[in-house]
Amino acid sequence: MIRQALSTVRNLLFYPAFYGGSVVFVCVSVLFMNVWQAGFRSAVRGWSGWHRLCCRWLLGIRVDLQNADLRPGVLYAIRHEAFFEAIDLPWLFKNPVVFAKAELLRIPGWGKVGAHFGLIGVEREAGARALRTMLTEARRRIAEGRPLVIFPEGTRIPHGQQRELQSGFAGIYKLLGLPVIPVAVNSGPLYHRRWKQAGTVQYRFGEEIPPGLPRDEIEARVKAAINGLNHT
Repeated sequence: MIRQALSTVRNLLFYPAFYGGSVVFVCVSVLFMNVWQAGFRSAVRGWSGWHRLCCRWLLGIRVDLQNADLRPGVLYAIRHEAFFEAIDLPWLFKNPVVFAKAELLRIPGWGKVGAHFGLIGVEREAGARALRTMLTEARRRIAEGRPLVIFPEGTRIPHGQQRELQSGFAGIYKLLGLPVIPVAVNSGPLYHRRWKQAGTVQYRFGEEIPPGLPRDEIEARVKAAINGLNHT
């Protein structure tokens, strides 16, 4: 009973603190967006860091990195269980470029900030022309020395379940010609709910997978690796 009451209080503190702070960070990001690039990127990273801080001190959620390998010139394929890892990316990586649902870029204010920071909108039903535009943008960002991040499942998957990877992942892997580092994450039991729970979110970085593998092999290896924490 005491634990449940404490969890309720923590959540009641977390939501206004994080989302209230988010409004401030988005406003600052919009102000800096076209006049001070370093300040803009710091504001975006600060928003992600604010989320990490609120999770740690208000929700009691710690973060544990296993075999962390953080560097540019790599396509990181990350398991997606909750909004936690999506919000955490700018803090986890240095200026990551993220393949994200195109709908996110249509959110007023936030969408404009996300696009300017480096989110690449993925239209699931897009044709060849849209794919070429997306890849051109990705290559431009790679040349800036930034890591690329993708959620190969395409959406949030409940902890304990597995889904086939989206078909577009193998195409992006092939056309970009980058090595892949798969990353397992187990945020679902703690964060994928309205009333979030205290505990530890783990990121487990797998072995680097070289470019140029056949579609069946890259999909099988990434799927196995990102589900490595699926039953913990």
